[in-house]
Amino acid sequence: MLRQSQSQRLLQKLSPQQIQLMKLLQIPTANLEERIKEELEENPALEHGNEDTMPDEYASLDNNSEDGEFEGEADDVELSNDTAEKVDLDDFLRHEDDEGGGHDYGDDYYGSGEEKQGTPVRVETSFHDHLLDQLGMLELDDHRHKIAEQIIGSIDEDGYLRREVSALVDDLAFGQNIYTSVEEVNELIKLIQQFDPPGVCAWTLQECLLLQLKRMPASKPVKNAIEIIEVHFNEFIKKHYDKIQKQLGLNNEAFKEVIGIIIKLNPKPGSSFSIVNKAESYIIPDFFVYNNNGVLELTLNAKNAPELRVSEGYKEMMRAYDRSDKKDKRQKEALLFIKQKLDSAKWFIDAIKQRQHTLLQTMSAIIDFQKEFFLTGDETNLKPMILKDIAQITHLDVSTVSRVANSKFVQTEFGTYKLKYFFSEALQTESGEEVSTREVKIILNEIIGGENKRKPYSDEKLTDMLQEKGYNIARRTVAKYREQLNIPVARLRKEL
Repeated sequence: MLRQSQSQRLLQKLSPQQIQLMKLLQIPTANLEERIKEELEENPALEHGNEDTMPDEYASLDNNSEDGEFEGEADDVELSNDTAEKVDLDDFLRHEDDEGGGHDYGDDYYGSGEEKQGTPVRVETSFHDHLLDQLGMLELDDHRHKIAEQIIGSIDEDGYLRREVSALVDDLAFGQNIYTSVEEVNELIKLIQQFDPPGVCAWTLQECLLLQLKRMPASKPVKNAIEIIEVHFNEFIKKHYDKIQKQLGLNNEAFKEVIGIIIKLNPKPGSSFSIVNKAESYIIPDFFVYNNNGVLELTLNAKNAPELRVSEGYKEMMRAYDRSDKKDKRQKEALLFIKQKLDSAKWFIDAIKQRQHTLLQTMSAIIDFQKEFFLTGDETNLKPMILKDIAQITHLDVSTVSRVANSKFVQTEFGTYKLKYFFSEALQTESGEEVSTREVKIILNEIIGGENKRKPYSDEKLTDMLQEKGYNIARRTVAKYREQLNIPVARLRKEL
């Protein structure tokens, strides 16, 4: 028997405006200009303000401001009662909810908006283009040329061949209707392995290193290096140098020379051709902190404060439709469209204002919390700080603080830092004092940097040394911090 019951549930649902604000908060300054450009293209009721009033590339804002006011603030356009009844607000909100926030923001874009036409563009030659150029210099028939192109297309950006020969044969048969054999493909692979850069088209690191060594002028050290990679490769990658040296029967100087040859080889021959994205080459600060005789002053990047306003032309069109005596279906649809665009423009301007205010509010709290660091630049002065600490100070939600801290940068007189840099957990010393885990990592990095590389410290030894300095820390925690610092284990840090 089917049972029916009633229940009450309390659900929290974000409005389209709140969703838009959350998305704007997590956009860094480098991406904000593109987001505003998208909105200006989509909404004709939104316009740039008077661009001549923008004084400098970076404008100062009062961090005590409640709303970060713009000139040309959007005003509500009042409708007559008769017109208001004809505009179905629910239909409008449903339509706006469907449209609102459907933007995807890239992490690697920075549009300065200042580039002029005719600017020279640097042309890069990609790694695969470089290989194809060398292929064109060979006298191959059309059949073998297409097979070689397929092989080159299967080489990754590091220079390694990532497809098995049998898979390449199948790809050619099913994809291009080219029938070949494993022997023919292997023959062409060996031909491509003679291309520059040396080591290209190898399946494994061992083969890549061997290809480079075999291209070197023959000598006793090179011969020994080839033997190490061919016969003692596992011992080499584990840095069991004593065992290898004994098996080769070399003295210290000769063995050091051989290892030096191997270390200079390129494990990723294709990496030298990788094109660095322009957006990754520059950091655009979202905030600037200045030390004015001991008083810290916070400035927001002017790109976060664009001059936006609601179009006067659209507001006048709204009033004209409202005053019109003719109120047919087409008039109603035109009126609905105009109101939608006007309200959308006003929402966007309000969201940009709120974004400014939230950014300044959060950054001000971080500066107050980490005041000693911003005054001295000494990383050991960083206090333990988590997102919840800033959320309690600003009375914002933890998720909001997280959005602000994500992908944002602050420029200080000591360098440019990511906001996440200032957040760290607490660690208690023997005296009961709480210190930042970042301070422990700095000291750990200094200890490892000063160690004897012939006999590097083990994690157990590092733990003992930190405990002697008063840091109550376990060995597994030391191992975790070492990994976070991208420092390998002692055996792999060993040098001759």
